[in-house]
Amino acid sequence: MGNGSSMLTQYDIEGVQEHCSNTFSQQEIVSLYQRFCQLDRSGGGFISADEFMTVPEIAVNPLSQRLLRMLDGLNFKEFVLFLSAFSSQASLQLKVEFIFKVYDSDGNHKVSFNDVLDILRDLTGQFIAEHQREHVLTKVLEEAGYRKDSVLVPADFMKILGSSVLKMEVEVPVD
Repeated sequence: MGNGSSMLTQYDIEGVQEHCSNTFSQQEIVSLYQRFCQLDRSGGGFISADEFMTVPEIAVNPLSQRLLRMLDGLNFKEFVLFLSAFSSQASLQLKVEFIFKVYDSDGNHKVSFNDVLDILRDLTGQFIAEHQREHVLTKVLEEAGYRKDSVLVPADFMKILGSSVLKMEVEVPVD
């Protein structure tokens, strides 16, 4: 299970389905496998950052470098698990955990004011001055009950985003 010349068995499909908590149907997993094989140009069973950059949606995404840190070197099971946060079947908890990982750029399981500020820089570029970004972020944190020196953990993200309707869905084409 990894390169274009191999086929997924029913056992493989069920294993991947279980690994991603049944967020994708068996047909979707087969479609994702076909896409994975297209991206895995080296045929090594893993997708490199360079191979991911061939996906236009990733290449133009202002958060692409953060996403690539999460994506580089994924095998098929990990690829599906990564994408499961975007499934319509994904729980709010899974979606919030994914968002937290994007913000936690150093992987220390904590998100600081500067981590969020870095995301805002990536998203806004030159369109907003640095002092405006800092002011907006300070206000948003205060409204959520946090201070500029607060360090957020996954439970804080769940508290802040838990009442939201997060639309993070990707349609997986099924033949």
